Amino acid sequence: MRLITFDAGQGSRPGVGLDAASILDLDTALTRAPALGQAPFGSLHELIGRGAAGLEAIERLLGMAASGELDAAKVPVAEARVLAPIPRPAKNVFCVGRNYVEHIAEGARAQRIALDLPEFPVFFSKPPTAVIGPGDAILVHVEVSTTVDYEVELAVVIGKRGRNIKASEAFDHVFGYTIVNDVTARDLQRRHGGQFLKGKGLDGSCPMGPGIVTRDEIADPGQLAIRLWVNGELRQDANTRDMIFPIAELIESLSEGLTLEPGDLLATGTPSGVGYAMRGPQFLKDGDVVTCEIEGIGQLVNPVTEVGAVRRLA
Repeated sequence: MRLITFDAGQGSRPGVGLDAASILDLDTALTRAPALGQAPFGSLHELIGRGAAGLEAIERLLGMAASGELDAAKVPVAEARVLAPIPRPAKNVFCVGRNYVEHIAEGARAQRIALDLPEFPVFFSKPPTAVIGPGDAILVHVEVSTTVDYEVELAVVIGKRGRNIKASEAFDHVFGYTIVNDVTARDLQRRHGGQFLKGKGLDGSCPMGPGIVTRDEIADPGQLAIRLWVNGELRQDANTRDMIFPIAELIESLSEGLTLEPGDLLATGTPSGVGYAMRGPQFLKDGDVVTCEIEGIGQLVNPVTEVGAVRRLA
C-alpha cells in the first residue's frame, strides 16, 4: 500500500492512496469502524509503530472502502496538500555517503584526487528541521552558500526496533520505502573539517516523499531505476543494484550498538550525475525545478528558491 501524510484543511493527517483521484483519511475511517479496535493513528509515525496490527487494520479499511462503506472518509486528491510522509522525524535522518562507485569516481575527478572506495559505509545525518514535502521549496540560503546541489536517494523506513541487526534479518525491520533528495551545500560540506552535517543539514535540504510504499509492494529494493531531472534535463540515471553496500549490509552496520526504531529513516546514497561534478558545475538556482523518481515509488518534485521568496508548486 501507498501511505501518505496530507492536509485537506484539518491539519496533518495519515492517509492511503485509493486511486489517482482519492485518498482514504485513515483516522476518519477508523472512527467509523470501531469494531477494528484501533484508535486513530494521528500520524504515519504512530501507524508504523503499531506494526502488523496497524497494517491489518488498514487492509480491512480498504476492503470496507471498496464496498462503499467509508465514502465519508474519502478525500479528493485535488483538495489535499501532500506533505512529507514523516514531516518531523523523531531523530535525524540517517544518511549514507559514497555508496555508488560512479558517484565516487566523478567526485574524485572533480576534486582531482585518487579514487578511494570505502571499506565501510560512510554515515552522516540530516536534522528534522531539514525535512520538507513534495512541492515545497528547496531553499538556497545565498548568504550561506551558492553551491547547492541535488542527490536523489532511496530511503528505507524502519518498522521494527532493533540493535545489532544481522544482515540476514535486516528486512524484518523494514516497514517500507520513500524518496529523499539529499540537497547539499558543497562548500559547507568541505569547509567544516570533512564533517557532512553542516553542508547537508540546512533548512529545506531534505525533500521527502511523495509517500511511503510498504515493503510488500517492492519485490527487490536492490533492483530499482533511480533518476533525477533539473528543469526536465536528466542528470542522474542509475539503478539501486549499483550500490556498494546494499540495504541489508547498511542496516547491519548502522545498527551495531545503535538502536533503530520504528519511523527511523535511512537514505542509502546517490548515484553519479550530481551538479558539482559536471564539466562546468551546475548548482541549483532560483526558479529551478527538481524531479526525483524511483521505480515503484513515484516522483518527488520541488521548486528551488532563494530565501526570502519562498513559493510552492501548485
